[in-house]
Amino acid sequence: MEDDYTEVRKSWWDRNWKWFVPTGCLSLLVLFGLFIAGLFFGITSMLKESDSYKAAMNEAQHNTIVLEKLGSPIEDNGIASGSVNSSNDIEHCDLQIPIRGSKSRGTLFVVGTKNGTWKYEEMSLYVEDTKEQIDLLKK
Repeated sequence: MEDDYTEVRKSWWDRNWKWFVPTGCLSLLVLFGLFIAGLFFGITSMLKESDSYKAAMNEAQHNTIVLEKLGSPIEDNGIASGSVNSSNDIEHCDLQIPIRGSKSRGTLFVVGTKNGTWKYEEMSLYVEDTKEQIDLLKK
């Protein structure tokens, strides 16, 4: 008597789903994380390249009060936040820039408008150690 047994071959999905599903989900999570990180660092680098950021850092690095409170050299200390936008050749900025010196740390607050040249409504330093707010626009 002959054996009527025929082997039914499983489909690719039936054979591989146990490793494919977790790998696919993990790949999607990694791609999403990379997208968010790229977006985050792209925005941060745009802030650092703005005229207002550079002007504020230059002011902080050459301001005697800032140098006295934080120490020299003054450099950025983390990730700047805020916004820089423009419409009809008018730019607006609202930035918070963490900075540090050899003695202390602080946050530089910058709010301004550029219509040809920058006019700052606020440029101040918050010193973490002493909890004092210093107006850098007062001469």
